[in-house]
Amino acid sequence: MWLKPPRPRCRGFFRRRSTMSATATGTTIFCALLPADSSDSSTAIFARRSLTAFLLLLLLAAVVFLYWSADSLRFLPDSFSASSSTPSSRNHVEIVPAELDIIEYSLEKVLKDAATEDNTVILTTLNEAWAAPDSIIDLFLESFRIGDRTRNLLNHLVIVALDKKAYKRCSTLHAYCIALVTEGFDFSGEAYFMTPNYLKMMWRRIDFLRSILEMGYNFVFTDADIMWFRDPFMHFYMDADFQIACDQFSGDSLDLGNRPNGGFNYVRSNNKTIEFYKFWHSSRDRFPDHHDQDVLNMIKYDPFVKEVGLKMRFLDTAYFGGLCEPSRDLNRVCTMHANCCYGMDSKLCDLRIMLQDWRRFMSLPPALKRSSSYSWRVPKNCSLSSFSNPRTPVKNVT
Repeated sequence: MWLKPPRPRCRGFFRRRSTMSATATGTTIFCALLPADSSDSSTAIFARRSLTAFLLLLLLAAVVFLYWSADSLRFLPDSFSASSSTPSSRNHVEIVPAELDIIEYSLEKVLKDAATEDNTVILTTLNEAWAAPDSIIDLFLESFRIGDRTRNLLNHLVIVALDKKAYKRCSTLHAYCIALVTEGFDFSGEAYFMTPNYLKMMWRRIDFLRSILEMGYNFVFTDADIMWFRDPFMHFYMDADFQIACDQFSGDSLDLGNRPNGGFNYVRSNNKTIEFYKFWHSSRDRFPDHHDQDVLNMIKYDPFVKEVGLKMRFLDTAYFGGLCEPSRDLNRVCTMHANCCYGMDSKLCDLRIMLQDWRRFMSLPPALKRSSSYSWRVPKNCSLSSFSNPRTPVKNVT
């Protein structure tokens, strides 16, 4: 005679109600997995343990998934997140003044990933105007790709975007992008030389570079309108704390009479450079309506520089040239800057010619490369005569 089995027991599964009430069907399904007399059956013990292990695995998987999701989104707030298909998208971070803890952690993560073994990074800034397709940033990155042993330097380049659109474009082009948003200021448009927006942008840059030094990183800062044709590191001075390119070079790297250009400098992180950048930034109050480069020209003679023990050097235009004073020997040039130039269209024209000249030079046989007869066809649209004309509308001079 078959006895009707007792009602299945469901001990331990529904001790606490979840936010969504279990339905009768759901309860029955779980109960059906337990035999009628689980206390006496080895099969029941095995089934109970298997079910418990299965549920624990599900719970662990859910926790891991939620943790991974939270960690991934931590560095990409919704307002700046790029497409999930973007390579290295987890290296793109936002810096927002209201989130100081996240700023330090996020920036540190990108710098650590991009830094060389001696904690050096290459930094450039980018706004919407220079981030447009087929514009400055495209030519800048192209120069690294076609330069002589410069492609690998892209692994150490961090692009600092000054507005949302620049950040979005950067995310499609490069692995290491930082969105540096300054509340109350819009740096997206073409920066007209010496306008209030231009000055704010330049001084924001100085303050940001000071923070990089305080984090223990050396840096090469480069404007994006500087083309990189050779690895410049072998031409830096080992004994200098602060070294900077020039619009005009006197021939002596220690001569304070050199005319520095803030668009390219190599700075070591130490107490001397940190104090110098603080002094440089605070000096804007002593010299109102001057940009950072003019102020540097004035404070380089200040006794404070000697007091902190800063060793300053000026870089030779034979290696670090520009349209103000071109590097004529293409066998020696490392970088070329579209300085002494007004306007986006003029810059783009001369930069494209510069890249064409370099490609032609690199295609020459070695014997012809060593010839001193081959040189740049620039400046062309970036006319030095128009640069010296005070009545010419001024914009984008860096």
